[in-house]
Amino acid sequence: MLQESLIADLVTELPAAVRLQRLVSTLRSHFSCGAVGLLRLEHDVLKPVALHGLVRDAQGRRFVVAQHPRLAAILASRNPVRFEPESELPDPYDGLLAEQPGTALPVHDCMGIALYVEGRCWGVLTLDALEAGSFSPAAVYELQRYSLLVEAAVRMTELEQANRALRLNHQTDEQSFEPRVKQGYELIGQSPAITRILQELSVVATSDLPVLLLGETGVGKELFARHLHRNSNRAKQAMIYINCAALPESLAESELFGHCKGAFSGAHSERAGRFEAADNGTLFLDEVGELPQAVQAKLLRVLQNGEIQRLGSDKTRQVNVRLVAATNRDLKQQVKDGEFRADLYHRLSVYPLPIPPLRERPEDIPLLAGHFLELNRSRLGLRALRLSMDAELALMSYSWPGNVRELEHVISRAAIKALSQGASRADIVTLEAILLDIDSVPATLLHNEQNDTSAFNGIALKPAVNQLQRQMIQQALAQHDGSWSLAARQLEVDPSNLHKLAQRLGLK
Repeated sequence: MLQESLIADLVTELPAAVRLQRLVSTLRSHFSCGAVGLLRLEHDVLKPVALHGLVRDAQGRRFVVAQHPRLAAILASRNPVRFEPESELPDPYDGLLAEQPGTALPVHDCMGIALYVEGRCWGVLTLDALEAGSFSPAAVYELQRYSLLVEAAVRMTELEQANRALRLNHQTDEQSFEPRVKQGYELIGQSPAITRILQELSVVATSDLPVLLLGETGVGKELFARHLHRNSNRAKQAMIYINCAALPESLAESELFGHCKGAFSGAHSERAGRFEAADNGTLFLDEVGELPQAVQAKLLRVLQNGEIQRLGSDKTRQVNVRLVAATNRDLKQQVKDGEFRADLYHRLSVYPLPIPPLRERPEDIPLLAGHFLELNRSRLGLRALRLSMDAELALMSYSWPGNVRELEHVISRAAIKALSQGASRADIVTLEAILLDIDSVPATLLHNEQNDTSAFNGIALKPAVNQLQRQMIQQALAQHDGSWSLAARQLEVDPSNLHKLAQRLGLK
């Protein structure tokens, strides 16, 4: 039955993400386990591609192989690996199975197999269960048998993504549409807004057009700039970063264009500037709206004819630089106010690209939270780090004025607070809503035992209704051990409508 289902999905025309998601769902049902994960290996980091049975933030986690002995053991073997229930090796999914919402239970049975595509290790397939003895020797044999079909599905998906990338004039070089990147420089998100921006960047990256990234502080403009560079024809050359807001006016020209010996007091030797360092590569000017006007004029000359002149020198030098700029300011208004040169603005904004704030893409909050949870688990040497249901609800309801950077800081502070209040590094550490220290709607609701309407004072109607719906769905799931059908019955709604509502509210 399983073989027929997997083969049917192989020969059916399906979107890549749908095919892999159906694959892990089918495997979970067949093996009657708590969770199934399909993870791709990228620079010694395993990245979830399709998951079933895990909490939402697991999709945003990145597992460094060296820090997860079970994953390392699976990768080291060409055969299936099963870990005995009494194994002392921590499981990367401890506390993350969605089977028991609101609880921090360790995994009691686990097996996995490394997947190979065209002779190279592509990643791993993992199966986890809360009940000891879930995987028999026969199940281990079946996993090896069906892994060939899983590898075929993965290969088909990679080919489809590569073809899609080619249609977008994107150079793949044995990569899928989403480039393989080192941990710490990855754009994480699956919202329509982020998907659209990544597609735009992949197209404009192949040109040498200047790009102006616009967005609030903390949205991650530098990450978008790095993504642009990695997908450009200059990817093998350097991307040089410079924070214009941190440049003293007296040194800005020297930093950008370099100087000769004796050009000014303290110039004891000749020095190349950032433009020369970025020759044949990319120069990223962060907070470009902060540049002094005198430097703006010289920057315009470089953009017009590709020539720079070191401070104190009469000699001009040719440079070939792709310029990417970013600002959280309204440059159009600065032009009107005479604070920014209009001609430079038009040169920089050949392709302006607004980056949406986090509050406009709530679907990405759980993924980003998972990413930061795993980073802090690693930094603090914890066995496992997770969110309580109340904490996740609080994150989803907060407006995030500081955007992604604020989310990172909130989770880092909460993790440290949990340790300072007595949490053991050897346990599954759960971050409760109160540790987040953010002013959000659910924090009021969840601590209001009477649950009266005063909890909604000062809140607009739509977010208040959304919040109440989220809370009722979460509570129903908790009461019925994560069963959506039983939760739908309690809430007196059709199960399919409940799933649609949960997706709209960011609960799936």
